[in-house]
Amino acid sequence: MGEVLSLDPLVVGVILAMTVVTVVAKVGGIWLVRRFDVSERVEAGLDILPGAIVIAVLGPELAAGGPAEWAAAGVVLAVMWRTENILLALCAGVLAVVAFRAVV
Repeated sequence: MGEVLSLDPLVVGVILAMTVVTVVAKVGGIWLVRRFDVSERVEAGLDILPGAIVIAVLGPELAAGGPAEWAAAGVVLAVMWRTENILLALCAGVLAVVAFRAVV
């Protein structure tokens, strides 16, 4: 028979602590921004921030990638251009890189 999966209480505690810190940071950031009048420039910067974070995380991976990753990036660009939906584009990119890696 297989081993029974057990959870270390320390690991569960760390995961819960990270969850609390993440929620507090997000809620605190929203609360803080709503307390001040922000200029249109700051608001534009906050609107573009999610895309910038995605690029910062995935950019180095793409730079180090091969043909499969570059082809998947093309799929992401095409889906984003057609749908303007970042989540759909990223999901299409994940599926595309898996498929291209299987072929290339």
